[in-house]
Amino acid sequence: MTNTLTRRAALAALTLAITLPLHAEQTGPGRRFLAGDDSTKRLAIIGADGAIEWETKVSAIHDAWVLPSGNLLLQQGWTKIVEMSPDKKTVWEYDSAKMNGNEGKRIEVHAFQRVENGLTMIAESGAGRIIEVDKDGKIQKEVKLKRNKPNAHSDTRLVRKIANGNYLVAHEADGFVREYDGTGKVVWEYEVPLFGKPKKGGHGPEAWGNALYSAMRLANGNTLIGAGNGHSVLEVTPAKEIVWKVEQNDLPGITLAWVTCVERLANGNTMIGNCHAGPNNPQFIEVTKDKKVVWSFKDFKNFGNSMPVQGVLGGKK
Repeated sequence: MTNTLTRRAALAALTLAITLPLHAEQTGPGRRFLAGDDSTKRLAIIGADGAIEWETKVSAIHDAWVLPSGNLLLQQGWTKIVEMSPDKKTVWEYDSAKMNGNEGKRIEVHAFQRVENGLTMIAESGAGRIIEVDKDGKIQKEVKLKRNKPNAHSDTRLVRKIANGNYLVAHEADGFVREYDGTGKVVWEYEVPLFGKPKKGGHGPEAWGNALYSAMRLANGNTLIGAGNGHSVLEVTPAKEIVWKVEQNDLPGITLAWVTCVERLANGNTMIGNCHAGPNNPQFIEVTKDKKVVWSFKDFKNFGNSMPVQGVLGGKK
């Protein structure tokens, strides 16, 4: 009798688990992606069904990658970069606060990337430089950055080494995207416009500025910009003409706040990270060229109002 009751209870629990909705609210076909949230201290891989496939604890976080090997490249705090295996073993680490002349200085890292020859690119705010280090932490390349308003917290947000070997840098404090060649020469720059509005403090939808978060070089040569507290996505030509944009209230039922990661997918759609927008708004959004929302993700149980890291992944391996 006891065994029968136990089996019935287990079956009831399983049935309830199957019928209860997942915590994530999604519109459209699901996307598998990497998400980092510093309000809940969680970095996770989210499956297309909205469930967490893998997660680890983090603190401050503005960048993260899933490497081709399956390892994750992430940060633990503002200075330490860690390569972690799926079973959460540290296989490599680098602490910018303690290495290569930064001892005793205020340093923050908001962007990093595994590049060619196994080197790791690290953008060091405060030091005002991009470095590429080998597995032993030795600098193999160094590029000095132009800074109009030096600030260890906001010299940079996302930085990417692009196909031509140059570096595309989102300078948050300056409000500029700058492209640097390997010698540190600025070969292109674009000041994110304020569109005639005065700056206004804050992090949510009420704020206003040009504290951009990200820039992505597209295959057509244009640059896609996540405008931070400009609440928008801009596509800008090399001649600095805005040819496409999504503004704060362009998407029905959605308010954009601090726009973080942006990405142009192979299908032509654009992914938008929506940070500090509050629980009534999705944290990650996919829109078509004509600004139709075809997918959105919202989860304020496992994540919170500060999810700056998002990146689409392939299918489950």
